[in-house]
Amino acid sequence: MTTVTAALEGYTQQLRNNRMGLWLFFISEAFLFGGLLVTRFYLWGNTRPELDQTIGLIVTGVLLLSSFSMNMAETAIEHGDRRTFLGGLAVTAVLGLVFLIGVMVFEWGLFPAIYEGHLKPGDNVYGAVVFAMTGMHALHVISGIIFIAIVWNLGRKGGFSPERHWGVESCAIYWHYVDVVWIFFYPALYLIGTVAH
Repeated sequence: MTTVTAALEGYTQQLRNNRMGLWLFFISEAFLFGGLLVTRFYLWGNTRPELDQTIGLIVTGVLLLSSFSMNMAETAIEHGDRRTFLGGLAVTAVLGLVFLIGVMVFEWGLFPAIYEGHLKPGDNVYGAVVFAMTGMHALHVISGIIFIAIVWNLGRKGGFSPERHWGVESCAIYWHYVDVVWIFFYPALYLIGTVAH
């Protein structure tokens, strides 16, 4: 067996182990997010607070668009296109920041305007659930943006190649996972149930 073949087999096995570890991590995260969804339906039943539908739709669209740019970046590095790879990562990070601004500044900033109605953090089940769900998701978006920044910096320095780009792959999978979680959170928060009065 040649040294190159042995190195390739070692890398392939390491890649398999890395992927297994990442998916086990996601399974544990699914329990966290699943618990938040169960809490929402247990405490709210078939009701929901009156949240700003326009902001909810815009931030959801922005996050879904960021998945497209992340996929573009991952595909680009697989084909050795470093410029598109770095550009795709940068666009994804910016869209992630736009999502955070939409949720943390506009959506959370609007909550005081309707405190008289339903959303008083710590005062009732509507505020508690909304802030818990969006806050936990925002924390994951922030960590995803940091992950993207690290991968971008390593990519800028030539740290990835078409043959070896596990860091990019894991970053992309993490970002898509965060997007999928929001696809479940968005209807649970904004669409399902009648508005409580």
